[in-house]
Amino acid sequence: MSQFGTDITAADIVDTLAFFDSWEERYKYIIELGKELDALEDEHRTEQNLIRGCQSQVWLIHSLEQGKLHFRADSDAFIVKGLLGVVLAAYNGKTPADVLAFDIESYFEQLNLVQHLSATRGNGLKSMVKRIQDIAAATV
Repeated sequence: MSQFGTDITAADIVDTLAFFDSWEERYKYIIELGKELDALEDEHRTEQNLIRGCQSQVWLIHSLEQGKLHFRADSDAFIVKGLLGVVLAAYNGKTPADVLAFDIESYFEQLNLVQHLSATRGNGLKSMVKRIQDIAAATV
């Protein structure tokens, strides 16, 4: 099970990123977060699990256990893996209703993140969030 959402929470990421003075340091931290993601097995790297709208290849799988959604994700790009960690910290291990109620825009604003991403990375981030929210909506 992923440590994102349990050991590494959205609040932890907000606090840690606030500690850094420069965006270069923040990017390094985000890339380090990505290294904490478990790689997806080849059998999950399918067209069905691919998220459209991302500049890099991104795969997302999920399970529902005891009423809580658990996500696993992977990418072929280090910074994107880190962004996946940022997103999974917000959503992993939550009920579908909690996923839908979470104010992701406010979270991204606290991180001061979106304006520091290229337009294509920002769109990819939105695509990741939309896929997770769609899964939650279909599970409620």
